Amino acid sequence: MDDADEELAARAQAGDRQAFALLVRRHQERVFRFVLRMLGSRDEAMDLTQDAFLKAWNALPGWRPEARFATWLFQIARNATLDLLRRRQLVEFVPLDADTPGEAACEPRDGAPLPEERLADRQRIGLLERALAALPAEQREILLLRELEDMSYAEIAATLGIHEGTVKSRLARARAAALAHYRHHAGESPDERRA
Repeated sequence: MDDADEELAARAQAGDRQAFALLVRRHQERVFRFVLRMLGSRDEAMDLTQDAFLKAWNALPGWRPEARFATWLFQIARNATLDLLRRRQLVEFVPLDADTPGEAACEPRDGAPLPEERLADRQRIGLLERALAALPAEQREILLLRELEDMSYAEIAATLGIHEGTVKSRLARARAAALAHYRHHAGESPDERRA
């Protein structure tokens, strides 16, 4: 986001509930989307997103102005999500084409893809979903934060509590693993990969 987050967080830290409500509105969709893709359950993701904001409100006295609010908030949401996954002893993945808040249904329009193209796209998305579902949670979350949430390496490092160099190496391994799983699910042979 921008410096407005930090200003709003400082006001909320001083007890301004309206400032915190603005922060919730600014970030609830991103947090929900991340939690949903980690959990795979819309109802649980909604509950956990609310819980993450409640925890953020309660932890706000400990927030430091030098920390980016969005990164701090994602740490809270991530920790709550991982706690729930540990309790469930299960890691699932939500399809990439699942409805998310703010997404409109695709309407037919001029220049719209042909049915064959749409089918091919859905098949590729299905393969990608299977590839991502096969990844460990650690690799999946780093890909989600970078590729879907568009976080910088520094923001990911702060969110996950690791060094930027570790982010880069984990991301490279996650991308390689996702590509290998994608190719496996697509039925590519090792010989085809070299070509």
